[in-house]
Amino acid sequence: MDVRSLARRVLEGDHVAAARAISLVEDGHPAGAELLRLLGPHTGNAYVVGLTGPPGAGKSTLADSLTRLLRRRGERVGVVAVDPTSPFSGGALLGDRIRLVDHSSDPGVFVRSLATRGSLGGLSEAAGDVVRVLDAMRCGIVLLETVGAGQAEVDVVGAADTVVVVTVPGLGDTVQTLKAGILEIGDVFVVNKADHLEAERAVAELRAMLRLVPGGGWEPPVVPTVATTGEGVDQLLAAVDRHRAYQQAQGLLPERRRQRVQAEVLRAAESYLRRAMVEQASRELDELVREVQAGRLTAKEAGRLLLERAGVLR
Repeated sequence: MDVRSLARRVLEGDHVAAARAISLVEDGHPAGAELLRLLGPHTGNAYVVGLTGPPGAGKSTLADSLTRLLRRRGERVGVVAVDPTSPFSGGALLGDRIRLVDHSSDPGVFVRSLATRGSLGGLSEAAGDVVRVLDAMRCGIVLLETVGAGQAEVDVVGAADTVVVVTVPGLGDTVQTLKAGILEIGDVFVVNKADHLEAERAVAELRAMLRLVPGGGWEPPVVPTVATTGEGVDQLLAAVDRHRAYQQAQGLLPERRRQRVQAEVLRAAESYLRRAMVEQASRELDELVREVQAGRLTAKEAGRLLLERAGVLR
């Protein structure tokens, strides 16, 4: 495989080359690592907007509407949509998003679905590297949509420059919908499906809750939208633009991106450690499981012994 030629084509904005590059990166192919090293000096320009929130909130439809607005103002847009993993193929369950199919013939838009592959934080392990590929192909904005894991999907805060938390009225108690850390990770909040009867109440509740969250200068706005018609999406994009300008004016963006890379390095280390531990201690694992089942060890004790026998702990 001519990796240099593939990298050159990605830099030229070739969609076929970008799709091939992302497949190599997502599959952990050695050529993927070499490709990322070649593309690395050409990255760091894309602005990453994370879209997160509970399933059914309309994140894909919002991504579609945002993409349409961004294209009108001349932006090249990348969309990374993280889907549940197929139990059969191991790939993204929904494939490239149906709601984004209208952009499939637009050379200024690149859409890719990724499978979570066991990741519990709403993102794929490969998401950061996929964003780098889109950055290298000169996508000025990358929309990163999480799987919709609800309260667990907080990884996006370490992967995006602006995090948009999307909810909808009618899901029950808004406090229950958005508790457990979700309030703390949002830079912009959206109440989608704002034509619903309970929308005004949901907006008011969310604004009241945000006033209770300790602030650091930026006050997250709450934007009502109806993504299916595009209503309010221009205000959402304006809120993202304001947050971007705020971070640039305060000099916050470099540190946020440094923390992003640090989180990626730690996740990669954890992944390697987990695989190495299982490979080196597979027999010990079976034995320790039997000991825990028999009540002779606690799960914590067995976990420590597993690490000791794998050479991780002394």
